[in-house]
Amino acid sequence: MSQPLILEPSQPADACVIWLHGLGADRYDFQPVAQMLQRTLTRTRFILPQAPTRPVTVFNGMPAPSWYDILAMQPARAIDSAQLEESADTVIALMESQIAHGIAARRIILAGFSQGGAVVLHTAFRRWEGELGGVLALSTYAPTFDAGLQLSEERRKLPVLCLHGRNDDVVAPTLGRTAHDFLAAQGVPVQWREYTMSHEVVIEEIEDIGFWLQERL
Repeated sequence: MSQPLILEPSQPADACVIWLHGLGADRYDFQPVAQMLQRTLTRTRFILPQAPTRPVTVFNGMPAPSWYDILAMQPARAIDSAQLEESADTVIALMESQIAHGIAARRIILAGFSQGGAVVLHTAFRRWEGELGGVLALSTYAPTFDAGLQLSEERRKLPVLCLHGRNDDVVAPTLGRTAHDFLAAQGVPVQWREYTMSHEVVIEEIEDIGFWLQERL
C-alpha cells in the first residue's frame, strides 16, 4: 500500500486528523482542504492515506483506488466486508502509530468522504475500543450500522458531524441521514449539516468543519 500523505502543522503537533478520500480519488484529494484548515489548526497534523487500487464491480471491474469493492449500488450498498475490515485495520494502525508518537487518542479525529466516511464510521463505532476525539462523516453512509449494534457508554460520548449535499446523486442524502439517526437514537452527540451541493465539498462546509475541529482540538 502507498504511504500516506502527512501534512505537518506550523507548530509542533499535539493533535491529528486522519482523513480518507472517496472511491476513485487519491491521498492528494483533500490536501488543499487540510492545508486550508491548518491555517487556524496550527498544532494539528493531517494524515491522508491512500486506498489500494483494485477492481471495482460497479465500475464493470475496472481498477480504481478503493477502500472496498462495491458489488451493487441498489437498493442498499452491497460491499466486500473483508476489504472493509482491511481498511479499518489500516486506519487503526495509523491511530496506534500516532499514539505511540505522543498524540493523545482523545486528540485524534477520523474523517472520511463517501466510501472513506463509511470506513471511518465502521472503524470508530465497530472496531476501535479506545478513546477518540470525534468523527467527520462527509457525504457518506454506514453500511455496518444495524439493529443489533448497541454502542458502549464510551462510544455514546463520541462527537460526530455528518455533512451532506441536498443534491447528492451518488450517496443519497437519505443514506447519510439514516446513519445520523442511528447514532442520535443511541444518544451519540451527532450533528447534521446539509448544503446546496451534489457529491462534492464546498467552502461553507469546510468553514463549518473548521469551527467543529477548533472546538475539539
